[in-house]
Amino acid sequence: MRYLLVTQYFWPENFVINDLARELLAQGHEVTVLTGKPNYPSGSVEPGYRAMGWQHEQLFDGVDVFRVPIVPRGGGGALRLFGNYMGFAISAALSLPVQLRGRRFDGVLVFAPSPITAVIPGIVARLIKRAPLALWVQDLWPESLSATGFVSNRLALWLVARMVSVLYAACDVLLLQSPAFESSVRRHAPTARTLEYPNPVPSHYWSKDDNAQLPAHVESALAAGPCVLFAGNLGAAQALETLLDAADCLANGSDVRLLIAGSGSRHAWLQAEVERRRLSNIILLGQLPSASMPALYARCLALLVTLRDEEIFAYTIPSKVQVYLAAGRPVIASVPGVAARLIEDIGAGFSCAPEDGAALARRIVEIGELPDSAREAMGQAGHVYAREHFEIGQLAERLTNIFKRLRG
Repeated sequence: MRYLLVTQYFWPENFVINDLARELLAQGHEVTVLTGKPNYPSGSVEPGYRAMGWQHEQLFDGVDVFRVPIVPRGGGGALRLFGNYMGFAISAALSLPVQLRGRRFDGVLVFAPSPITAVIPGIVARLIKRAPLALWVQDLWPESLSATGFVSNRLALWLVARMVSVLYAACDVLLLQSPAFESSVRRHAPTARTLEYPNPVPSHYWSKDDNAQLPAHVESALAAGPCVLFAGNLGAAQALETLLDAADCLANGSDVRLLIAGSGSRHAWLQAEVERRRLSNIILLGQLPSASMPALYARCLALLVTLRDEEIFAYTIPSKVQVYLAAGRPVIASVPGVAARLIEDIGAGFSCAPEDGAALARRIVEIGELPDSAREAMGQAGHVYAREHFEIGQLAERLTNIFKRLRG
């Protein structure tokens, strides 16, 4: 098949759409990507790229990538993010007829974490290229805007909801990364065709190599004693205060330390809070190469996921959960709703109330006191479940079958 992937974020930005593009290419499909200039999460355009102008490159030994002008995120303020979101949507929609002139496609897939407006150029592609359009819903709008505090004005939220209804209606199928998204999506698009389509686990995350070499500062942190790990985006949704409060509770009576690997809009704030609260049991590792993560996961007692206690997050399965499960380590989920239930139901770890640092600390102590065999059993339960449900090769094949059915 000839795929067009429309996504505001693409390599070197670290999103699962990169791995899906690789897998589709490996399965013999032709893959074209329409995207922006990489500037997430730093807010600045990556070296080798420029904010203005078109750029064309080939990645992964065969994926054609067309990049459009974009307004960088900067520090993440509301006006700058609005410019970033709408800038990509408008720029990609206007550029598409020219940049992709003469190319034909059998399917258009839009990867849609925030912002949902990334589907606008996908709709243009559907009309011009006469190819079926699938929207891979990663985030719920307008709920996420309200939950993160990005938009609080009721009229603005109502207008966004109306826009979402129009955008959903223009798609041939909505692919939902969590089954719990169904009720929210139905409120905006009661007649839309929906299918559950979880985030896949990239191939390199299936390895478990305790002896792989890690950066020196990571090796030093691991050598100092038992650790649990939080990995990923450091933003408003992640309830980072919960990690700080848990570390406070652990400071007296536990030798377990919290490693935090990642970056994001609240990285500087988190670093300042660690220093202000004198939390020597939190170690910030910074952003690490994704290839290093399986080895890091393998050497931690457990892997942590936290979210704010908002209704929208009760419907969400953060993509790190699938990766954590594949890593074969116990998971501690300080989150509401479906993700916590998944961890408990498959016996892959523990859950606790979101935004409750004391409860998270108790779960960390509990994991640390388990015998190695019990932790291994939890990790294996998660690994087996992930193999059955999140293997990227199977999900790429399923996507191709979805588009074949759409084309009739």
